[in-house]
Amino acid sequence: MADRRNRRVAVFGAGYIGLVTGACLAELGHRVVVRDIDPEKVRVLQGGHVPIYEPGLGDMITRNKERLTFTLDLDEALAEAEVAYVCVDTPPSVSGDADLSKVWSVVRSLAAAPHLQAVVMKSTVPVGTGVRARAALDEAGLTATGYASNPEFTAEGRAVNDFMNPDRIVIGADDPGVASLIAQLHTGIDTPVVTMDVRSAEMVKLASNALLATKISFANEIATLCENTGADAMEVLGAVGLDHRLGPHFLRPGIGWGGSCFPKDSEALRQLASNTGFHPPLLSAVIDVNNIQKRRAIQKLKDVLGDLAGREIVLLGMAFKPGTDDMREAPSAVLASRLQAEGASVRCWDPLARPTAAEPWISARRYASPEEALDGADAAVVVTEWAQLRDVDWARAAQQMRQPVLFDGRNLLDPARMRELGFTYMSVGRP
Repeated sequence: MADRRNRRVAVFGAGYIGLVTGACLAELGHRVVVRDIDPEKVRVLQGGHVPIYEPGLGDMITRNKERLTFTLDLDEALAEAEVAYVCVDTPPSVSGDADLSKVWSVVRSLAAAPHLQAVVMKSTVPVGTGVRARAALDEAGLTATGYASNPEFTAEGRAVNDFMNPDRIVIGADDPGVASLIAQLHTGIDTPVVTMDVRSAEMVKLASNALLATKISFANEIATLCENTGADAMEVLGAVGLDHRLGPHFLRPGIGWGGSCFPKDSEALRQLASNTGFHPPLLSAVIDVNNIQKRRAIQKLKDVLGDLAGREIVLLGMAFKPGTDDMREAPSAVLASRLQAEGASVRCWDPLARPTAAEPWISARRYASPEEALDGADAAVVVTEWAQLRDVDWARAAQQMRQPVLFDGRNLLDPARMRELGFTYMSVGRP
């Protein structure tokens, strides 16, 4: 039997999850081949570069280049693999259900590898997918190959650290031997390993993200009530978070959540519930609050400026969160679209973001620094809490803006100081 620190692993998908999974498994001592069907992505990776921004990932890939390779070739990926990880994306389909076409494509391709000991689902999939995957593997002749669900709980901007230092490792497998094999792949990581049936493991990922999204939407709803009553949401939620039963995490009001996980997983869970004949009122409210939150920023600007037509509005931050270049479901896209619909011209700044070559970004003007973007603007919105924004010369910006109006959608700056500098300053939940 192979040493538990020297397994041979094939990872399918070189996106955020696939790259982090492959690099971290190599860091743990395994020999990993990452396979993707995008020639340009594979070419970049083979050249020693990383096509996404994720702190620590590039260094880890370089450090493990003897154990970690990238390929377009299916046979090369499967040749000596003992375990295959499925790490492809599962975007929403037209019906709202997860599009599993890439998952099934990978599963069907495994028919050429009856030597596999296990197939591990890392992609976020609906509950019940494992039953279908097991049947597909059996149909492909892989009856002796085990199957497991091993959901990921990594956050962009700290994904490498989250993989190597997780709160728990969740393994769903109906065969204890398969669960033990997947646990062995994580040897070297000191954390509880929680084993359960496949369906429960599939639900854990969706439920975890839904609860985190609920805390954010709750914080935003409380912030709105604080604005209406004169209370300070930062003080209120800070005190609430000191309760050991609740904790402070994700209890910070802002402009709304985005990214590749919360929006997709919340909608997927709601769709899953609907497919069973259950309408989840709490989850639906969580999603509604988040959708409204992004649009409240526009109304706050209109309350001060009136008609936004012809105004120059700056979006400070484009990525959905700091520490990443990811634009998926970013609140900035909603704000830019709404501002343009109101007739405003959109300026934007972000140190890393990679927007698509489509609207609203085609019509928006991007600047190299916050100061350049603010010069001559009518108003600005802090969309992403980049630390660089704290270092902006706001006194100078107040003089250079046509109107020093600022909506701080992340409560990043000090209200008293900004008002002293001459800003009409608005934030979330603070009087």
